[in-house]
Amino acid sequence: MTESHPNVAAVLLAAGQGTRMQSDLPKVLHEVADKPMIRWVIDACRAAAVSRIVVVVGYRGDLVREALKGEPNVCFVKQEEQLGTGHAAAVAQEALADFRGDLFVLCGDMPLIRPHILEELLETHRTWNACATLATAILKDPTGYGRVLREAHGAGGGFDRIVEQKDATPEQLLVREVNPSYYCFHAPALFDALKRVSSDNAQGEYYLTDVPGLLKQDGQTVALLDAVPESDVLGINTLEDLAQVDAIMRQRLTATEKR
Repeated sequence: MTESHPNVAAVLLAAGQGTRMQSDLPKVLHEVADKPMIRWVIDACRAAAVSRIVVVVGYRGDLVREALKGEPNVCFVKQEEQLGTGHAAAVAQEALADFRGDLFVLCGDMPLIRPHILEELLETHRTWNACATLATAILKDPTGYGRVLREAHGAGGGFDRIVEQKDATPEQLLVREVNPSYYCFHAPALFDALKRVSSDNAQGEYYLTDVPGLLKQDGQTVALLDAVPESDVLGINTLEDLAQVDAIMRQRLTATEKR
């Protein structure tokens, strides 16, 4: 376990119900390898030196609070309405009013996240002196994911913008580099940009994915780290997805025990 660093915090988005999970449980409380999936994300954050964790809860948030009761340096904020990932991240601002360091923003339903990827993400963020840094993945089938568009010669690794699946042109849909939602931001820059995010898009939501593009328009550096293995990007939306991720996690744990 890495010693925590006071200038590194994390916001975990955990407000969703997961309507296709056929359960009344909040999505992040479904178990992967015998513990709620959000605990794997918290463990990865702690291993990557995160000192403070803000969990954004919504649907049956009381159950999430109870499941994480006793976790040190974890606080909770409530997203009253599901208005998108940008809105969810903005809800965390008050809890981090005194924080001006580096801030991971991650999804609580991605238990396959690895600590070393977060460490590399933070290192890249600081090396580039970036306002925002994204870890990306190259997928054989990128359907459903936001596409990461690059410039031929741009600051911070050539980042241009992220386009969500429903807003992408047919040409953009051919891009296989995707955004698996591994973000690192300079916290004040994130919360400033979130105030300028619009819901003028195909889903009528406030997208967190708009923030890197806004920061780039401001002349800030947005860096990219192509480092997330395709197998780690598996999202959990159904019980079948849950079973697949559970099997992968158990294989990982078995491999670790054999070392």
